[in-house]
Amino acid sequence: MASQEILSKKPLHVLEKIKENLEKLNEKMEVMIELQKHGKKDITPPLTDTPLDVMTLLSMPDHLRKTAMTVCRLGRATADEIAQQTHRARAVESAYLNQLVIMGYLKKERKGRKAYFYVERESQG
Repeated sequence: MASQEILSKKPLHVLEKIKENLEKLNEKMEVMIELQKHGKKDITPPLTDTPLDVMTLLSMPDHLRKTAMTVCRLGRATADEIAQQTHRARAVESAYLNQLVIMGYLKKERKGRKAYFYVERESQG
């Protein structure tokens, strides 16, 4: 009888975990939707033309998501400018930005000694 109770509680526990994860995902999606709504006012080309859509951002680790969203907000920026916004060290942001470039989400352009990072929009091609 005790083993039946244990077996009946296990699926319940799994369902509770699934529910918790779905709630967390919903919260993140709501934040992303709000950011996109407010971001569209500041950015001339809409975010939907970029490879950084909501689902892409949600699939990223938190540290890269924060950097990517800051680049979207600023449009085009150096690692130092992004670090000022995220309150992280410039070297850390530089590493994250270069990682996003390697992954294909951002583009990098050098002007003199400065490297500028930006999201390439399909409409520019």
